[in-house]
Amino acid sequence: MRAKILYVSDLTYPARGRRYGDEDTLLTRDLREHFDLALCHPLDATALMDRFDAVVVRNSGPVLHYQAEYDEFRTAAITRGTRVFNQLTGKADQIGKQYLVELSDAGYPVIPTTDTDPSTLPESAGYIVKPKLGSDSIGLRTVSRDQLTTLPLDGLLAQPLIDFQYEVSFYFVDRDFQYALFAPQPDRRWELQPYQPTDADLAFAQRFVDWNAIDHGVQRVDACRARDGELLLVELEDLNPFLSLALTTDDRRAAFVNRLVSSLTTFLTL
Repeated sequence: MRAKILYVSDLTYPARGRRYGDEDTLLTRDLREHFDLALCHPLDATALMDRFDAVVVRNSGPVLHYQAEYDEFRTAAITRGTRVFNQLTGKADQIGKQYLVELSDAGYPVIPTTDTDPSTLPESAGYIVKPKLGSDSIGLRTVSRDQLTTLPLDGLLAQPLIDFQYEVSFYFVDRDFQYALFAPQPDRRWELQPYQPTDADLAFAQRFVDWNAIDHGVQRVDACRARDGELLLVELEDLNPFLSLALTTDDRRAAFVNRLVSSLTTFLTL
């Protein structure tokens, strides 16, 4: 018998520069060749998940908009031993952005980040302040250094504004690199093009995927290229990363889907 997959997506969420419905139509079409699949809204996942062999969380939108329901889903899935893909063991955006502070303090190549002492941040033309539980730029604001020194950072992170050349994203299934895309124009984050990473680029991205505690799932490593050429981590998305599959080649998409099917098939045997 074929495994039954509950595929979680908010098809109508008005994401800036992205079309959740289009991407999930593409993915579910391909996954149906291998699994019996039903699609549901994230608010329905807790009530339905016991009827399925696994839950695949894809473009479900910022959980900040339904935090209580997401917390209920997460607690129920862990308690019942439900297979959730991505695995709920992630240490990055799954549980907030505290990891950026921890990685920064540990010397990883991350945009300098603090949640306690703004004086530790380098001089900058401005600073970004954002909620630890924020996403999709919700609650993000830019402040001066004087403003930052008097701003309580309860529940917030602070980072210097980085003068970067471009942003680049690396996409992984499990711990295996699949493809990369970049935004040549810094002010147009979602106008992406294929990117050919160097060995050093791949080593940079792999370091964060290996740091994370997910063996089965899809992760996106977002980075910026500073003016000195160094890559710095912007975000490690391990909850429901948009994949921009429509901007890859047919061969890349086919390879990604094949690797995704392989990962899910293995995951279902655990």
